[in-house]
Amino acid sequence: MIPVAFDYKKASSVEDALAALAEGGEDAKLMGGGQSLVPVLRLRLNAPSVVVDCSSIPELKGIKDEGGKIVIGAGTTHHAVMNDPAVKSSLKVLADATASVADPQIRHRGTLGGALAHSDPRADQPPVALALDAEFTIAGATGQRCVAAADFFQGPFETAVGPDEILVSIAFPKLDGWGGHYEKFNRAAQAWSIIGVAAAVRVEGGKIAEARIGLTNVGGTPHRASAVEQALVGASSIAEVEAASMYASDNLSPFADEDADVDYRLHLARVLTARSVAKAAGIS
Repeated sequence: MIPVAFDYKKASSVEDALAALAEGGEDAKLMGGGQSLVPVLRLRLNAPSVVVDCSSIPELKGIKDEGGKIVIGAGTTHHAVMNDPAVKSSLKVLADATASVADPQIRHRGTLGGALAHSDPRADQPPVALALDAEFTIAGATGQRCVAAADFFQGPFETAVGPDEILVSIAFPKLDGWGGHYEKFNRAAQAWSIIGVAAAVRVEGGKIAEARIGLTNVGGTPHRASAVEQALVGASSIAEVEAASMYASDNLSPFADEDADVDYRLHLARVLTARSVAKAAGIS
């Protein structure tokens, strides 16, 4: 299907993009790599008055190691994120989740910020951002503000980014010495997750000392499995990991669709949490 006609503006800076958004009004849309927006336009699920292309804005690109955190520009591609040495070393779970996104073509064009701002309930990276307590820097006409991951994802395809704002960067706390793994179940290669579980685990003396767990496609927003995190402390065997992971289905509201009913998704939440934690912790 051909999209409805719209004006096109290629922004050269964050300020330029914000000015274009203000001029376009509520019907203006930002585009990074276009891998989320273009399919929506082709299906005519959205009919913007103007599309503001942010793909050439230097401030939105790059990965910086800033001591205790890694700051990733919103316009940085998935390919760059998953192959960055600092990300692979200090944020293994993010590298894992990013490597599972769609296919190589989309990973070379799509951006981390675009995927997070699109806030698809099935996406692979939002549960990582939530579990790792990422911080989002958002720019608007009055300046920049920071939003915690717990407040960023507000519903299906809804975030804290306002219609006249732009996501600039995402900061992740470095987890040096932690294990990480992203476990994803789907029925076809390159498909959306039926369930996905992000786990970051710190092990001391052969026992889990701390864990951070995030799930995707279990409701309208990513879910932080706090009960599992608490139950995992002190676990050293697969049996203990599996017992703690039974809490993964608590407080979930998954959808039923052609891929899985609610009960099956709840079952997968428990099973995949155990698998992800065990692999992150090196427990077998």
